[in-house]
Amino acid sequence: MKMKLLIDIFGWFGSGLVVLAYAISSLEGRKYTRYGKYLNLFGGFLIAINCYYYNAFPSFATNVLWCIIATLTIYKTKKNRYKKNKDHSILRKKPGLKY
Repeated sequence: MKMKLLIDIFGWFGSGLVVLAYAISSLEGRKYTRYGKYLNLFGGFLIAINCYYYNAFPSFATNVLWCIIATLTIYKTKKNRYKKNKDHSILRKKPGLKY
């Protein structure tokens, strides 16, 4: 009985995270996009646990894909940010050097 309650809490909390991610991306635009990616990842993961427990395999598969997409998006964003910072550091002039 305690396990069922925990799984239900995971499902509801995960749903709340996904709805929150959608709400902040809709209302605030790009301002909180970074947070929305993480909310989608963790929300989808918690919903996937819930779906697996209840043998709701189509929803489970959808939420696993949701998590994969969120993970790839986070990775791509971090990679682009690293590349952008690296490019800017090359372009900065070093003090004491003659150009």
